[in-house]
Amino acid sequence: MRKYADLPYLADGLKEHLLDVYLPDGEGQEYPVFLFFHGGGLKGGGKGIPGAPELTARGIACASAAYRLYPHASYPDFVNDAADAVDALMHRMGDVIRPTAIYIGGASAGAYLSMMLCFATQFFRARGIEPGEISGYFHDAGQPTVHFNVLKERGVDPRRVIVDEAAPLYYVGTEETYPPMMILTSDKDMENRPEQLELLVSTLRHFGIDPSLYTFYQYEGTHCQIDVMENEKGENLFGLKVAEFIHATEGKKKNNQAGA
Repeated sequence: MRKYADLPYLADGLKEHLLDVYLPDGEGQEYPVFLFFHGGGLKGGGKGIPGAPELTARGIACASAAYRLYPHASYPDFVNDAADAVDALMHRMGDVIRPTAIYIGGASAGAYLSMMLCFATQFFRARGIEPGEISGYFHDAGQPTVHFNVLKERGVDPRRVIVDEAAPLYYVGTEETYPPMMILTSDKDMENRPEQLELLVSTLRHFGIDPSLYTFYQYEGTHCQIDVMENEKGENLFGLKVAEFIHATEGKKKNNQAGA
């Protein structure tokens, strides 16, 4: 695995606007890329990605981006940062990585960001990116309603369940279709998180989105525990699940192209 650390995705000198890229061993630069956004409630955490060795060993490059956090950020700073990181990977990092496909995901607060990018497509269109240019999403236990720390920023009880312009769920149905996605939760997840994610899936179904495009997966464990879980070989389960999703999606793309 080859690692390129602290690459700026915006030229403003902020450490919050850096990302790391991990490539498979060898000389190549052209791979499908999984861009990961870390958790931490939009107020903590740092770039780093669970399962990078498992992904790169299976021919998938990965990247992890930092982004601005509370108390030095406010909504939608972190969503704009996430969109800028994607833009940089797609268009400004050809000397390190030339993606053949872009997959986006995150854990907890990072999955809130990946869901915002997936459903609130104005963030991409402001950067000249069409939603169909993204090959897929991997949302690990994100909050599809307004994030609880965005509610705190507003002075609202963070336990409230609110759906407005800061909620991924608000935008479901504003596009005719979406890229393939996997939506994860656990049976002992945060209070109300599995139910909210079930509502997201139900809303996709309500708008007639092709059910083959999204998978709801619940595992045994606590909030985002899959990020650190290992199989009997010591392999990271998050990385294996992401690799399985990407390989399956890429395989379907190739079959569709061959049949066109």
